[in-house]
Amino acid sequence: MSDPAPARYAQHAFALPADATEVLLVRHGASAPIAAGERFPLRDGHGDPPLAPGGHAQAEAVAKRLAGAGLSALFVTTLQRTAQTAAPLAARTGLEPVVVPELREVHLGEWEGGEYRIRMAEGDPLALRALAEERWELIPGAETGAALAARVRAGVEAIVARLGAGATGAAILHGGVIGEICRQATSSRPFAFVHADNASLSRLVVFGDGRWLLRSFNDTAHLAA
Repeated sequence: MSDPAPARYAQHAFALPADATEVLLVRHGASAPIAAGERFPLRDGHGDPPLAPGGHAQAEAVAKRLAGAGLSALFVTTLQRTAQTAAPLAARTGLEPVVVPELREVHLGEWEGGEYRIRMAEGDPLALRALAEERWELIPGAETGAALAARVRAGVEAIVARLGAGATGAAILHGGVIGEICRQATSSRPFAFVHADNASLSRLVVFGDGRWLLRSFNDTAHLAA
C-alpha cells in the first residue's frame, strides 16, 4: 500500500478574522489653495478650508472605489474637508457620517489657518527643522506628539467600538492623523507615514486582542484616471 500524498498548503489572500475590525483610512481630498497674507477660517482652533475643485473630483473617485466595499459605517472629523470628501460615498451607500472629534488634524498652534502650508512651501527654517526632527511641538503653540498620540488612539478605539467585530468602516481623516495611526500600528519613527496623498487609501486592522496591523498605505489606484 502506497504512502498517502503529503498535505500541500497553498497561499491565500488575507481574510478578516471574526474578532477583528477593519478601518479604511482615507485622507480628505485636496483643500483650497492659500496665498501669503491670507488665512483659512478656524473651527475649534483648527484651519477649516473647503475642498478645492480637484478635491471634489478626488472625493468622487473615492466613492466609486469604496461603494462596493461592504462598509458598515462612515466616519469624519469636525472639519469640513472630511465631510465634503465623505459626501459622495455617503450618497452611494446611504450611510450617515459619524463625527469623531478626536481624529481632527494635528493642531499647529500659531501656524494654524494655512500658515504652516505657506511656511513649508517657502522653506521656513523652523518648519524644515520640525519636519527633520519629527516634532510638531517645535511649532509655536503646536500640539505635542504625546497629546496627539493619546487622542488619536482614543478616536480609533471609538471607531472600533462602534463598528464591532467582523465589520469594515471608512474614516475620512487628515494626513497628520493617518501618519500617527500608521506610526502606532508599526512602531515607526514619528513622521514615517505623514505624507499620504490626498484621497489615498490605507488599511488598518484592529484585532480582538487590541493589536493593530497596517495592511496597506497610500493606495491611489482609484485616482489614476
